[in-house]
Amino acid sequence: MTKDLPEPDTGAQFTRACAENDHKVHLLRQMVRIRRFEERCVELYSRSAIRGFLHLGIGEEACAVGVLEALLPEDAVVATYREHGHVLARGVSMRATMAELEGKVEGCSRGRGGSMHLFDAATRFYGGNAIVGGGLPLAVGLALADHLQGRPRVTACFFGDGAVAEGEFHESMNLAALWHLPVLFCCENNLYAMGTALELTESETDLSLKASSYRMPSWEVDGMDVIAVEDAARHAAEVVRTGGGPHFLELRTYRFRAHSMYDSDRYRDKAEIEGWKSRDPIPALVERLRASGVLADGDLERLEAEVDAEVDDAVAFAEAGTDEAVEDLERFVTSEPVQRLASP
Repeated sequence: MTKDLPEPDTGAQFTRACAENDHKVHLLRQMVRIRRFEERCVELYSRSAIRGFLHLGIGEEACAVGVLEALLPEDAVVATYREHGHVLARGVSMRATMAELEGKVEGCSRGRGGSMHLFDAATRFYGGNAIVGGGLPLAVGLALADHLQGRPRVTACFFGDGAVAEGEFHESMNLAALWHLPVLFCCENNLYAMGTALELTESETDLSLKASSYRMPSWEVDGMDVIAVEDAARHAAEVVRTGGGPHFLELRTYRFRAHSMYDSDRYRDKAEIEGWKSRDPIPALVERLRASGVLADGDLERLEAEVDAEVDDAVAFAEAGTDEAVEDLERFVTSEPVQRLASP
């Protein structure tokens, strides 16, 4: 009697496995790109090459990468002021992003937006927004336009847990649900609205439960697991795109650094920060890829070297960029007086 042997892998199965492995390495590369970019921003800010406000997303890379991998080029993205990772994951070049942070004309917003107002129409990235919750009504407007025109698109809207306490969050959720709009609401819940803990501002801290009160599918996701985020976002986006109405994802994540470069970060317990760092999404994915044999010895080092070279190139590009000419400062600014309606 012969022993039963497993059926040999087919060519299609092998190809699929290779594609899946390549995709996981791509996810890793995207997160490393964002991490290295943010770390270089700290250096540049310290020597005043970057000025103004600067909010870093170190620790939250899995949210940006996972969600944006689930979107299509024709979809729209609206983000927050902590949006460097979102814009890089969306496909805006690191050169244009770094040049924008340094206020150069070659930046994606001609140097006029800076860190909090990255924008790129070509990739349908409709901006970071310095106002907490300010992107929510913009996303509803974009989705309404697609809905009225019958376009099978998704508008992904990122915002933090602090935005849930704002009136426009509830207004936007209500209208999106009422009008059955194609919006994917992505709440990056990092537990703190600036320096205020979530439990001090919300009587109900389960934000997915709060969102479900608007009669839309809502669920929480491990925001430190890029594969889990992508799976959840891909499922939600497919349903939204095919007429399923708005969906809400609560991405439970954590920022390893302070709220901004001006923040002394005295409101968080150090043990809490270290506990979340033990769940760092990048080492977690590296461990999984090594355990499954996808990453061999030296692969990570080569990937990191390639990313470091990209960051170096972006910094060199920005530092060689063009400052806005003084005579052009009034370009793109409305100077005509507002015509008031005559009184009856």
